[in-house]
Amino acid sequence: MSLKLGQVPAIVVSSPEAAELFLKTHDTVFATRPNIQGSDPFSTGVKGLAFAQYGPYWRYVRKLCTIHLLSASRVEMFAPLRTEEVGATVKLVQRAAAAREVVDLSDVAGELIENIVFKMVLGRTKDNRFNLKGLIREGLGLVGEFNIADYIPWLGVFDPQGLTRKLKRNKKALLDAVEEIVTEHEQASGGEQNEDHHHHHHDFIHIMLSLLHQPMDLHQEDQNHEDVLDRASLKAIVLDMIAAATDTSAVLVEWSLSELLKNPRVMKNLQHELQNIVGMNRTVQESDLTKLTYLDLIIKETLRLHPVAPLLIPRESMDDVSINGYYIRKKSRIMVNVWAIGRDPKVWSDNADMFYPERFIDSNIDIRGHDFELLPFGSGRRGCPGMNLGMTTVKYVIAQLVHCFSWKLPGGMSPNDLDMNEKFGLSVPRVKHLLAVPTYRLYN
Repeated sequence: MSLKLGQVPAIVVSSPEAAELFLKTHDTVFATRPNIQGSDPFSTGVKGLAFAQYGPYWRYVRKLCTIHLLSASRVEMFAPLRTEEVGATVKLVQRAAAAREVVDLSDVAGELIENIVFKMVLGRTKDNRFNLKGLIREGLGLVGEFNIADYIPWLGVFDPQGLTRKLKRNKKALLDAVEEIVTEHEQASGGEQNEDHHHHHHDFIHIMLSLLHQPMDLHQEDQNHEDVLDRASLKAIVLDMIAAATDTSAVLVEWSLSELLKNPRVMKNLQHELQNIVGMNRTVQESDLTKLTYLDLIIKETLRLHPVAPLLIPRESMDDVSINGYYIRKKSRIMVNVWAIGRDPKVWSDNADMFYPERFIDSNIDIRGHDFELLPFGSGRRGCPGMNLGMTTVKYVIAQLVHCFSWKLPGGMSPNDLDMNEKFGLSVPRVKHLLAVPTYRLYN
């Protein structure tokens, strides 16, 4: 459907067929991002990756992030760190289980994912000087807010919602924090082998610093482009990576566990699979993940009903184009409603609203963006480059929490009573935190 949002012509895409036309057939026309004011804290003058305009710089940064930060070998390299953080969380939940306490799974998942991402990107989980986690959350909240200035630009001057002020403050605090952490990394690698040194050795900032000011290795058509990775871009990319990785993964873990608690049958099936493949004498290891086929079905089904970015990140048309006889003019904003596609009875039959992982058993529908019925990570040029990293982390966290513990809803609450309402934003977390009571179930 076509909407006029202020002065911006917008197209909402809500079917697999239409999504394929925009994200595959005409992918090049819709390969750029609109300039959204709220996205700015995560992209100093739009220098990050997610919101960068389409062109040589974006191509370079995407290649750099894909090879140096998000490749299979890098994901593998961070395995010990994930093992350590997940292990610490299991111990924490074990203490709660021994004391028969209620656990806030939304908090536990959020904290765990943040720790993994922060350690991976910055080489540390906590920093008492600045509340980086809080700032990132605030920034993401501001990006998700409806900003009138994005649609009626001249109103921006008046800043009726006070958003511009908040964004400026948030952005400055974020960049100052990252600047300090980058400076510390530079000093640490300045030759002195201090205690902390080996921790910083392979985090994202360290890897990025080694690429600083190297000329870009660009496609032929971009050769005249004299860009190199500078410090401002480095900070924007670091913020992008943190923001993109924490919120999305945490929300996916939260919804998966919610659906498992709401559907005890599915939870039992998953525990059977874990029992058969991992056994009751040890915890899950990442090498087990490829064998956990039922877990894959569960995650696909969770992503179908609860896509983490329900409208993906908007795209913008770079030229006038005609699609299916409709004329779409340059600078139109495109929103792909993957939430609606995932719940469409025409696509998913009558039980579209039901959580039923088995629907994927004989299906070759994949989440990598080749099948337009299921697009949690988008598709085409602007598809999510961090999918492998995110999926590895999410699967490992869910498998471990479900293998080590049985979970019950608190206070004799029945699964039907579980509130599954969503909170609106760029990503869609639960309105109410997910609370449950764990019981340790392994033999050792």
